[in-house]
Amino acid sequence: MVKKEQDSAAYKRVLIKLSGEALMGKKPYGISPEVLDEVAAQIGRARKQGVEIGMVVGGGNIFRGVSGAAHGMDRAVADQMGMLATVMNALALQDAFERQGIPARVLSAIEIGRMAEPFVRGRALRHLGKKRIVIFAAGTGNPFFTTDTAATLRALEIGADILFKATRVDGVYDKDPYKHKDARLFKSLTCSEILEKELRVMDAAAISLARDAGLPVMVFNMLKEGSIESAIRGEGPGTIVRPD
Repeated sequence: MVKKEQDSAAYKRVLIKLSGEALMGKKPYGISPEVLDEVAAQIGRARKQGVEIGMVVGGGNIFRGVSGAAHGMDRAVADQMGMLATVMNALALQDAFERQGIPARVLSAIEIGRMAEPFVRGRALRHLGKKRIVIFAAGTGNPFFTTDTAATLRALEIGADILFKATRVDGVYDKDPYKHKDARLFKSLTCSEILEKELRVMDAAAISLARDAGLPVMVFNMLKEGSIESAIRGEGPGTIVRPD
């Protein structure tokens, strides 16, 4: 897509996937109020560029289904607990937005009527059309599917131009940059290259779905100042993952 002037969005509608771990900031677990407020402020400024924004947030800062299953818990039950963790993060994000005067709605894939609206595609599109931030919670509503897959699915359902994966690292590396100082950052990759190299960006189901649907993905560090706004303008560091 052709980039517009400096202060306007390069995309009409985007889906931002936030990792739950990124919300921890420097805390060992839970939610950092400072990170939460900064994320809300950045996305609020990006919204003023005219872009419609949907979000999916993980729950790894509270509970991860895979780790629960690894400790002997039934995987389906562990994933259900993980879904509830994403709802907690989504409600925290909604509160951060509303405190800054930014309208936001939480749509949940599981029934939790007193706290969030049920996910209905038409309802999500109406909220987006009214320039509300739409936060999709509880993944796909099914065990054995990650929030990466949920983010790709929701991006396709709302007709997003691009999926942003906002993490705690600068993009996609050839190996873990926290463990290897010589890790190399990729500026551009295809979905097939990620699958062939077995790079840990998103799970294989999410990458395959993005590839088959022709959905581009941008991976960047959400903790860097202004990174979300830069990404929405079509600028900034990170790794672009293109369909084949």
